[in-house]
Amino acid sequence: MKILAFAGSTSSTSINRELVKFVLKSFPDDEINLIDLNDFDMPVFSVDREKNGFPDEAHSFLKQIEDCDVIICSLAEHNRSYSAAFKNIFDWASRINVKVFQNKPMLLMSTSPGGYGGGNVMNTAKTFFPQFAADVKETFSLPKFYENFDLQTGVINPEILKDLTEKIESFKNQIV
Repeated sequence: MKILAFAGSTSSTSINRELVKFVLKSFPDDEINLIDLNDFDMPVFSVDREKNGFPDEAHSFLKQIEDCDVIICSLAEHNRSYSAAFKNIFDWASRINVKVFQNKPMLLMSTSPGGYGGGNVMNTAKTFFPQFAADVKETFSLPKFYENFDLQTGVINPEILKDLTEKIESFKNQIV
């Protein structure tokens, strides 16, 4: 199985990227393509710029999705919504293909330093992504990242780890 994985952040210290990397350890026999949104840097989307054509990076992002079997992502929450970098990539890609996620099964996650675990962006994405052909099979939010996650060992809260493990197993069972 080919997995496309990414964090919805361009931060070099992205906690969402750390969560994705931890979850990917549960897929040791699969082909993993962990992309960095920094590789898809484009001008801010506008209909005026669209008249001049689409950036190669937008086509490349869609190609990454086309070439995968499943998507695992964790969205950063900036001011209760998507990061500007992710939203810009999404905006460009959706103008090329409104079915951005191409009906690929998705494990959708979020985390944040706060107690809501990126719940605002998660709630938006759970509602919004299926309208763009995401087949969201499971969701997971990790609250209080710095209290519940260790960069060396991953999720350290036993109850949260159990919940995450169950969601990963459920996701795997739904994609076979």
